[in-house]
Amino acid sequence: MYKREKSIQIKSSASALYNNLSILPITDKNLTYFAVIHGSVVNMVSASTDGLNLSHRQLQSKEGGMVHGTSLIIQASWCVLPSRILLVLASQKGIQMYESDGSIMVYWHAVDTPEMPTGISTGSILVFNVPPKGTNITVSEVLEQHRDPITDIACDCSENKECVADLVTADDSGVLCIWKSGKDFKLMHKIAAYGGPCSSVKMWSGTIAAGYGSGQILIYDAATGTVHVEVNGHARWICALDMASESGKLLSGAEDSFLRIWRIYRNSESNTIEVEHEHTECITDIQICGAKFCDPEGNAFAVTGYDLSEIIRYVRV
Repeated sequence: MYKREKSIQIKSSASALYNNLSILPITDKNLTYFAVIHGSVVNMVSASTDGLNLSHRQLQSKEGGMVHGTSLIIQASWCVLPSRILLVLASQKGIQMYESDGSIMVYWHAVDTPEMPTGISTGSILVFNVPPKGTNITVSEVLEQHRDPITDIACDCSENKECVADLVTADDSGVLCIWKSGKDFKLMHKIAAYGGPCSSVKMWSGTIAAGYGSGQILIYDAATGTVHVEVNGHARWICALDMASESGKLLSGAEDSFLRIWRIYRNSESNTIEVEHEHTECITDIQICGAKFCDPEGNAFAVTGYDLSEIIRYVRV
């Protein structure tokens, strides 16, 4: 059972983008970072655990270090690497990487160039080599398996290091590609489109959860690429998925105004992946566009809505 907590106010409302909420818990400081996109700006909030102490920062879309207000931001997300954490913004013009608190931009990469005027929608995936510190970030590889715009990318958020695959990418046609990362990325499986766009995808302990425009959630085995469970979880387009890294809980949000929490586990006897429904929350009169767990256990989650200047929070009781 979850109860609604005090909302966190943001400087400007959320744009109508899928997966329009990123969260980074800073456990040693009892802080949580939130990032929400509004047009060419990212609203960043640093909040104490009780939500009473807030610090705001707005990051502007830039082009090579110069302010370029017409460049819309498409995605903002924290990337937790072994040696550092970066806040990465993807816009129509390029990719910006910031220190985790948003204070310093450490790298800029242009994608909208005369040679490639539609660089953000080609389906190419750029792999960057990021040093433990500093700004010497370089493109190490370009993955060219998708032919449609990329909608989401997810790595395995569990501590299971034995997984044969640890990255999944999705595109606007519904194609999924499952990869093994490393010095050279290896394509493990390419899953054909499932009747419509895949708007959100997550990965946990060798399991992949993919949300579709049909409102369905498909659960795949990352090692084989096969479907184990088909969940008719929502009546309308799924706009956000998230996995709790320590518990295997799955959070789904859709345009039907419902948020649902599921538990994913592997049956030890049959070695099949199974899903149980745990909780449902209805947020009326709000078009959901982002939903994320606030902690690794999945004891709290937050949600954003289109044209809504607040982040709604729920805590387990």
